[in-house]
Amino acid sequence: MLTQDDLNLLHVKGISIQQINEQLEYFKKGFPFLPVIAPASIEKGIKYIPEEEQKNYLDVWFSYLEQDKKIVKFVPASGAASRMFKDLFEFLSADYVVPATKFEQTFFAGIHKFAFYQILNRFCILNENKSIDKLMEEGNYKAIVENLLYDKGLNYGQLPKGLILFHAYPEIRRTAMEEHLVEGALYACNKKRQVNVHFTVSPEHKALFKKLSDEKIPEYAHKFEVNYQIDFSEQKSSTDTLAVNSENEPFKENNQLIFRPGGHGALIENLNDIDADVIFIKNIDNVVPDSFKAITIRYKQLIAGVLVDYQRKIFNYLERIDSGKYTHEQLLEILYFLQNELCIKNPETKVLEDVELVLYLKSKLNRPLRVCGMVRNTGEPGGGPFLAINPDGTISLQVLESSQIDLKDPEKKALFESGAYFNPVDLACALKNYKGKKFDLPQYVDKNTGFISLKSKNGKELKALELPGLWNGAMSDWNTVFVEVPIETFNPVKTVNDLLRSEHQNNNQ
Repeated sequence: MLTQDDLNLLHVKGISIQQINEQLEYFKKGFPFLPVIAPASIEKGIKYIPEEEQKNYLDVWFSYLEQDKKIVKFVPASGAASRMFKDLFEFLSADYVVPATKFEQTFFAGIHKFAFYQILNRFCILNENKSIDKLMEEGNYKAIVENLLYDKGLNYGQLPKGLILFHAYPEIRRTAMEEHLVEGALYACNKKRQVNVHFTVSPEHKALFKKLSDEKIPEYAHKFEVNYQIDFSEQKSSTDTLAVNSENEPFKENNQLIFRPGGHGALIENLNDIDADVIFIKNIDNVVPDSFKAITIRYKQLIAGVLVDYQRKIFNYLERIDSGKYTHEQLLEILYFLQNELCIKNPETKVLEDVELVLYLKSKLNRPLRVCGMVRNTGEPGGGPFLAINPDGTISLQVLESSQIDLKDPEKKALFESGAYFNPVDLACALKNYKGKKFDLPQYVDKNTGFISLKSKNGKELKALELPGLWNGAMSDWNTVFVEVPIETFNPVKTVNDLLRSEHQNNNQ
């Protein structure tokens, strides 16, 4: 039973009682697994574009940029980078003082190669009266880590990844955020030389992002001869989800309902607020220094070209349907495109009369469109591309996480494990319909694709509900095209030691 205080809190957060009831129902019943037909492959569902054909799609993108279009680069950048430094936090609390694990030894062996080395060294001299080398010589390794992670030094343990120095150049050092600004100028600049970059950030970090942006924009605007429009948004409180106890009753602390952030799927609301023709989506930590950028730029332009090409075909088909001037053969041509190019199949289409078929085709074509780069699976954890059955009975391409598949079923587990591709979060999206109007993106979310996890608060166990993931269930009812992209385009920084990999060490340093 909700109290008046509870109702007042819901009103402030913008959450309806209906939403609360829906969430409580999910806690009680759980989320259904999505029936998987097969992993997407080159044979079915993933488009491989030979080098000799790539120029055609690149030309399509370059021509598109000559039009008066708004292109936006959307970068989820919320949250602290504490997981990036998890091993170093453990070192600080360990009962030994000399690096013992392979991770710790690798970190200190490569410490001079980190882009943050020079400023960290200055903090060590300021706070410890000794350089990093001297501290290591004396065996005082923990002092170095304290100056890296705590607020007396760089405070990297509390900062988001976007504000951490990733790459070193001869004269400068760049944060992950700055690398995205550079990328934007290289593949998302329209004919007016406008570069639009949108970062989703946590409220506590927004001012820091804004400060860095204000400091750096003049430099990059001059370097690339562009005009930047940088925007920031925060995850809306209306997308927070209720926490419950083991009895699936609302979890309260000091008689107040406890809510938790709904996960990156909540960002579908932020994406929906952006007015753009094409939006690129890429995670904050998947960036490389300039000496490795060429292949990233090429394939961003390539998937954008595929997006525009498919959008044109879809728009032509929808306009033909609207005109009423089509033959049965032309309807079969559209159906063939739907089944073989977009991999959407419904067995019932065989028995539909032309009038019913037209309604079906229009409903399936008139949706947001995304092209997702997919890399060959090299054992990375996470989701991948699959053919799955949707609630309406149709089969379509989906990006699925392991939590969406019944891994206790040997057959489904075998299908999941046989997937040859991995989702690197590399998307180009078209968010307007054939009449130039924005789609209302929340309408295309499959609400049954969230998941429940166990958490704790002040020593008490609670259940948390995560909304359908941004590129998973939140885009379930979009039209999807998967394109194979090289593994070289995927260089995430999950731990600080990933910055020591060759892909993050600038060749021109």
